[in-house]
Amino acid sequence: MPKPVLSIIVASTRPGRAGLAIAQWFHELATAHDSFDVEFVDLAVVDLPLYNEPRQPITRNYEYDHTRRWSEVVARADAFVFVMPEYNHSYNAALKNALDYLYHEWRDKPVALVSYGGGALGARAIEAIKPVLTALRLIYAGEVSISLSRSPVVDNVFSNDEQLDSRANTMLDELHLITSMWRTLRLEQRRNAH
Repeated sequence: MPKPVLSIIVASTRPGRAGLAIAQWFHELATAHDSFDVEFVDLAVVDLPLYNEPRQPITRNYEYDHTRRWSEVVARADAFVFVMPEYNHSYNAALKNALDYLYHEWRDKPVALVSYGGGALGARAIEAIKPVLTALRLIYAGEVSISLSRSPVVDNVFSNDEQLDSRANTMLDELHLITSMWRTLRLEQRRNAH
C-alpha cells in the first residue's frame, strides 16, 4: 500500500507572515519522518475568494473552478497539518474560509495543528478551531504550539530547536498511527459497500 498523503496547509496569507517559514520547517521534518507522501499547500497561492458558492458544500455541487480545484487538493489528502497563526485570540479568516468551502473532502480524516503566536503560543487559536474541526468530522490528532518570541522567524528562516523538533516528531508519530487506522477502516468500508 502506498504511503498516506499528508497535506501541510499554510493558513496565513499576509505578506511577511511567519507561517511560511514554520511550514517549511515542518515540511522538512515530515519528509524526513518518511511515513507520508507530503504535499505543501499555501492558502496564499490557492487564493480562494471569500466563500461564494451558491449551494451548501454538503451537496458537492460546485459552481466555480476555484472550488473544484480546492476540492481536488483536499480530497487527495489522507491527513492534514494546519500551520496557523493566532489572531485576536482565534485562528485566521483565510483558514476558516478554506474550511467552509468543503465538507465531504474533510470528513473522517486526521488533522494536527502547528500554531504560533506571542505569549499564548497560539493556544487560543487551537481552542477556537476545535469546534469547527468537530463539525467537519475531522479527527483531532495533536498539536505543537510555538512562541515566536522564543523561536522567531528571522530573514524568512524559523529558529527551531531540538525540543520543538522532538514535539513535532511525536505529533507526526501520532498522526501517522491515527491516519493508518482510519485509512484501513475507510478501505474496508469501501470493500464492504461493493
